[in-house]
Amino acid sequence: MRGIVPRAELALILIMGLGFLLIVQQWSFGGYQLGLLTVIVATILNIAVGNLPRTAGLGRALRLTLVLLAIVAVVFVAGILLVPYLARLGG
Repeated sequence: MRGIVPRAELALILIMGLGFLLIVQQWSFGGYQLGLLTVIVATILNIAVGNLPRTAGLGRALRLTLVLLAIVAVVFVAGILLVPYLARLGG
């Protein structure tokens, strides 16, 4: 039986595929928006899940995922906050 991490990775890949299908459909703008949001969320989750130990149990995987998502959030926020400062350096 496969562990939780490989199953989570597979589920996220399938969810991303569904998101891409919603993006390329041409009938519903709401479907496009949902697909775009799905791809973004699944990608960010995949960053965290892809860095988990393959042998992690459910509890450890959830804790580590939360820590890794917090690190990703800090990097995003730091990047957003640094843009005005870095723009002044270049101008």
